[in-house]
Amino acid sequence: MIIENKKIEDKNLTWILRCPTKFDAEELSKLRVKIDGETENLDREPGENLLTQEDFEKIILEDAEAERSVFLLAEAEGKIVGFTRLAGNNLKRFRHKSEFGICILKEYWGYGIGRVLLENVLMCADSSGIEKISLTVVETNTKAIQLYKKYGFAEEGLLIKDRIHKDGNYYNTVIMGRISGK
Repeated sequence: MIIENKKIEDKNLTWILRCPTKFDAEELSKLRVKIDGETENLDREPGENLLTQEDFEKIILEDAEAERSVFLLAEAEGKIVGFTRLAGNNLKRFRHKSEFGICILKEYWGYGIGRVLLENVLMCADSSGIEKISLTVVETNTKAIQLYKKYGFAEEGLLIKDRIHKDGNYYNTVIMGRISGK
């Protein structure tokens, strides 16, 4: 799915919301590794489950052609500062739902980028007939959990001792879902 570019002016930052092109693939690959190293909120350590430039090129092409997937990025000050991906499922039993996640450079937290990415993902999901969106979030990421709840997500479960962070402690993962009004 492709959306039109949007200029966003919010919280003293002007940025562009757009779908990526194959020319963004290299920057996205590097950005993902950097973001993974900035926070414990994501599932990966830097360099784990690496997506190469070629991997991103394939994902960008597939998502552009897919009816129930969308890949959006935030571009500020001439660089990509965050992205989100709503990934549809092609299995017949799960075609009604998609999964998504958001990644934003730490220096751009607090500018409302996550909120705008989420709002646009939800618009795309609703317009394409997706009935359920699922996500997981580490239990200590309370700001994200509050944001998701504000937009209709409910806690569906808790995975106990699901992950180990650099501090050696175990953390729980919250499973959340949003069901459309259909």
